[in-house]
Amino acid sequence: MALAARLELRQGQGLVITPQLQQAIKLLQLSSVELDAYVDAELERNPLLQRDERDAESEADERRTDDGPAETALSDDGEFEPSDSAKAADMDAADGDIYGDASPGERDSGEQGEAAQAADVGGSVDWSKTGSGGSFDGLDELEGTLSRAKTLTEHLQDQAALAGFDYAESAVAAVLIDSVDDGGYLRADLPDMAERLGCPLERVESVLTRLQGFEPTGVFARDVRECLTLQLKERDRFDPAMAALLDNLEMLARRDMVGLRRVCAVDEEDLREMMAELRALTPRPGAAFGGEPVSPVAPDVYVREGQGGLWRVELNSDALPKLLVDQRYHAVVSSGARTEAEKTFLSDCMASASWLIRSLDQRAKTILKVASEIVRQQDGFLAFGVEHLRPLNLKTVADAIGMHESTVSRVTSNKYMATPRGIFEMKFFFTSAIASSEGGEAHSAESVRHKIKQLIDAEREAEGVLSDDRIVDILKEAGVDIARRTVAKYREAMRIPSSVERRRILKEAC
Repeated sequence: MALAARLELRQGQGLVITPQLQQAIKLLQLSSVELDAYVDAELERNPLLQRDERDAESEADERRTDDGPAETALSDDGEFEPSDSAKAADMDAADGDIYGDASPGERDSGEQGEAAQAADVGGSVDWSKTGSGGSFDGLDELEGTLSRAKTLTEHLQDQAALAGFDYAESAVAAVLIDSVDDGGYLRADLPDMAERLGCPLERVESVLTRLQGFEPTGVFARDVRECLTLQLKERDRFDPAMAALLDNLEMLARRDMVGLRRVCAVDEEDLREMMAELRALTPRPGAAFGGEPVSPVAPDVYVREGQGGLWRVELNSDALPKLLVDQRYHAVVSSGARTEAEKTFLSDCMASASWLIRSLDQRAKTILKVASEIVRQQDGFLAFGVEHLRPLNLKTVADAIGMHESTVSRVTSNKYMATPRGIFEMKFFFTSAIASSEGGEAHSAESVRHKIKQLIDAEREAEGVLSDDRIVDILKEAGVDIARRTVAKYREAMRIPSSVERRRILKEAC
């Protein structure tokens, strides 16, 4: 068979993913903290962008006066009732799911270019179309009362300043304090530290001994045994029997009572008292101080109960960056542009700014749309609790709102919803289904886990401890068709000991 080269002309049609669409997809899956960092970087890079510094509260009051509150509602019978502003947002997004699936090739580049040109670049994004936002009543006042707590390092430094160390000892103490972790343990090798500081090891150990007398008791310990020993010595409860118990903590973890009575040379009653004393101690003395102040989770969506049993879904406007394009500055700079490079730079900045504002607007509308459908699907959980959490997957929500599953997945990643029952990550509401033994509606995996935990928490006596097989029987009587290995998996995921371990613990507690 002969081989030959030839030329062929083929015409085809394909979809390409544009840089603008890549940006929109990236913004959709960012959390509120990551979004703030991204917007700050864009503000520094693009001179035409600036934050809208107008008072958000006055704008919200104006919107309520002019248009009424923009929110969505859910009636008792499960019928979704969007407000007029929410309907307007849906009409804006009716062109289709701009994010599409996760594969490259979601929109034609020409279409996205026209969309960027059509964006309103003259002002800030009007979030009134997607929800009134704001925070719960009294939340601002609560946050205003919070103050920064003293860290463990600062607490130890204050005590060291009053300990009467000389100059050399103060330097050693400062290095030792810097080597303490958040739990209060010393994470440093003393010989190596003495060599680095150029001082005798005896001096380092002497300073450490004095530091181990600081509050909270147990700090500067090098392991759990030393930490507990320091606390027992302060209570004058460190004797040979207790020392033997601390030397065999691994036997205590295995609940080897016979072996512990033998090595400690005590009877069963004394051993129980010693174990009770250990339980009263603090294995992490520095945990009460912590490190840097913990930032609370900022919800992206608020769900509140309105009049008539309606669930109102609102975006948190505080988590939405407000940007606008400085048209005056653009006009001044454009009039002074002379070279082609300067004109191209300004044109790129304007296109980038307009697309960023449009992407942020579309992101907010998409989050609200997905959150509203989740609330509609899980209204039983909001009204009655976790036992009424329904099985839900991405496809169900995606089909209901006319979007791709990957879009719903991006929206629910690192996004939080504040409900009357607490703040939950949006992915919490997506749980697998467990079939009903009676042929009825399937049960949510989360609700089944909750039932298992309730059954185990209700155990009061060692004779009443439920085995996994017994739990399976009880759940099947309640209409839940579940296998024993599934019960064991859920129990281990909740860090609940086996029935043998629970029976042993209850016997010791009696």
